[in-house]
Amino acid sequence: MGSSVEFYETAAGTCPVREFLDELKASDPDDFAAVLAGLARLRSRQYHREPLSKSLGSGLFELRHVGKLNTRVLWFFVKNRRIVAVHGIRNKGQAIPVRDLHTARERKRDWHERMKP
Repeated sequence: MGSSVEFYETAAGTCPVREFLDELKASDPDDFAAVLAGLARLRSRQYHREPLSKSLGSGLFELRHVGKLNTRVLWFFVKNRRIVAVHGIRNKGQAIPVRDLHTARERKRDWHERMKP
């Protein structure tokens, strides 16, 4: 049995990763297809490590795709083999900007606070 991949939603009901993917699909369909395929691969544990995925610390991971721009989707694990994608970015450099890490950590914290049983 594999993992399921879901997208974080804000308290207001917006879905930042879905919006990111919609913009990516319009601007770079090839990278969009590669990122979508990468998200599908995350369902299998064998892809939870490099080169597709990498730990960022604090329970966050990145799905990595190298194209014209580096495209990343930041995500975390939750119980019952669930993966929650919280943030998407594109940049030229290898490092993830601190503000994007902060955004992903904040969304992870928010998700845990609102999804408590």
